[in-house]
Amino acid sequence: MLELINYSKIYKNGKIGADNINLKIEKGDIFAFIGHNGAGKTTTIKSIVGINDITKGDILINGISVKNNSIETKKIIAYIPDNPDIYSSLTGIQYINFIADIYKVPKKEREVLTKKYATQLGLYNELNNLISSYSHGMRQKLVIISALVHSPKLLVMDEPFVGLDPMASYTLKNIMKDFTQNGGAIFFSTHVLEVAEKLCNKVAIIKDGKIIKNGTMSEIKKDNSLENVFLETNNE
Repeated sequence: MLELINYSKIYKNGKIGADNINLKIEKGDIFAFIGHNGAGKTTTIKSIVGINDITKGDILINGISVKNNSIETKKIIAYIPDNPDIYSSLTGIQYINFIADIYKVPKKEREVLTKKYATQLGLYNELNNLISSYSHGMRQKLVIISALVHSPKLLVMDEPFVGLDPMASYTLKNIMKDFTQNGGAIFFSTHVLEVAEKLCNKVAIIKDGKIIKNGTMSEIKKDNSLENVFLETNNE
């Protein structure tokens, strides 16, 4: 579903954001991507979704090269950033319909999916209100709904739980499980290691742009906790 092949990102000032990364995320995976601030998580994620260019190597989504055909890869993914920047002059439902129009989602299908996810996340009764009136958590919920309304095959998320209340976090975890059980794949960064440990079947740890741990959750943490493994590897 998602494969990073010798991927590197070097900025114009010479700074290395990502250094020769190789990762593979398959259907059914909930893959945690963890690291300290500035380790290269967001740099990598932005290359996956086509925001950052790729300096070396390539990234494949469903076998399609992001480097050579980013438009096609964007049709089958959804990106949820850590700080949603959305059109505050629209209502919630107008924004969802705007995204659904881009992806050419049929009217009936979008209505069913919007009601399903907005009800689950507790935002359904707020959809006719202006986004400018939304809290950060409400905006995060709206972005999640709009990401799911076009039924992507791959979800790429950068700190998706930031700003969500406990009930919404619990609901999002269940949505993520359902999504992968139905053949999707999820790649997401998080600082909430307890959530990653319980939710994810695979994990990679990045430090200074390099992958220092990569494998199944059980392989990486063994008899330890993910938090202890993370602290040990970052203190080496």
